Amino acid sequence: MRTYSAKPADVTHDWVVVDAEGVVLGRLASIVAMRLRGKHRPLYTPHIDCGDNVIVVNAEKVRLTGRKREEHFYWHTGYPGGIKSRTKDQILTGRFPERVIYKAVERMIPKGPLGRQVLRKLRVYAGPGHPHEAQQPVALDLAAMNPKNKRA
Repeated sequence: MRTYSAKPADVTHDWVVVDAEGVVLGRLASIVAMRLRGKHRPLYTPHIDCGDNVIVVNAEKVRLTGRKREEHFYWHTGYPGGIKSRTKDQILTGRFPERVIYKAVERMIPKGPLGRQVLRKLRVYAGPGHPHEAQQPVALDLAAMNPKNKRA
């Protein structure tokens, strides 16, 4: 008996749309990261991109529990003394609210060439619309997976 290893030609990449309105950020990010990697499939192979294309809409309405709105995102400009920071609340109410979800998912994906390839299949939009209707994405109901995912 031999272990099956998927080939890139064997994998089909489906399209999934996720509505982030009222969903807790960490739970959303972990489900999206699992879908991007392909770990929800029995065909999963660690060194092959087995995942789906994921579209996240309503990123500005994602839910942060506790005091997470006050936590900071840090980055460095590359210059001496160039540490910068913004709170998650500033980012969500600013110009690019989709970055909060993108960064949460990015930090759950392994680093390296395969991780960068997987992240190219993630599309996050601040509002309810997206330009990927031609791909006929299937809606993923996070509330049906676990009642803790989405609270009123």
